[in-house]
Amino acid sequence: MRYFIQLSYNGTPYHGWQRQPNAITVQQTIEEALSTLVRTPTTIMGAGRTDTGVHAQMMYAHVDLEHKNEEGIDVAFSKADLTKLTYKLNSFLPPSIAITQITSVTPEAHARFDATHRSYIYRISPMKNPFTQERAFYYKIPLNLERMQEASHILLTYSDFECFSRSNTDVNTYLCDIKEASWSLVANEYHFKITADRFLRNMVRAVVGTLIEIGQGKKPVSWMHEVIKGKNRSLAGASAPAHGLYLTDIGYPKHIFIDE
Repeated sequence: MRYFIQLSYNGTPYHGWQRQPNAITVQQTIEEALSTLVRTPTTIMGAGRTDTGVHAQMMYAHVDLEHKNEEGIDVAFSKADLTKLTYKLNSFLPPSIAITQITSVTPEAHARFDATHRSYIYRISPMKNPFTQERAFYYKIPLNLERMQEASHILLTYSDFECFSRSNTDVNTYLCDIKEASWSLVANEYHFKITADRFLRNMVRAVVGTLIEIGQGKKPVSWMHEVIKGKNRSLAGASAPAHGLYLTDIGYPKHIFIDE
């Protein structure tokens, strides 16, 4: 039976989401805890990858689990069983990872490929704050929010974002359907929210770095057009630091969820 795991994590202690040799990752940490809990080697598939130090307020992964009733027949976990499983799994995990819920889904449901949209927020703090030094990018140079807002709206008029993709990345397409890109002032921080059907590796941080150059007056707003049309990562701004980035939302079609 297949299930979706909804979770959140503080990315500071981890080398990103995806399991890799000689480094502690979020995926590895959850798989080891889950394997211990269900007493069998268990793997999970995440909705995507986050880089070292990037946080997730909402992340999904799918997992296949066996569950037998008193007669030894394979059955799906009930809602009550899944609530207990969520509680137990949290007790096996460090404070930096929290399981929100585990939900029954259709057998073919896929955490990565069935996602209809993803949203990120990037936080910039214009003031030094010891309580957010690993949660927001402290940037003391004044930024023009109106210029960054105008430049971010330009993103909505394009679909090819090769210019913001990490170099030497093996992808089939650089096309992304950006549905939202905007700045707001939240509790003395600048927050950039971006939503799309998919993102390229390092894309959001590269976009933010480019917008920062426009915001501090190094480049005109129209430069965004030149960067995107150039299709060359070297033309865009430097990537903003990972610790200011949060994956905040992932959407799925309702029909893949089983209401039991």
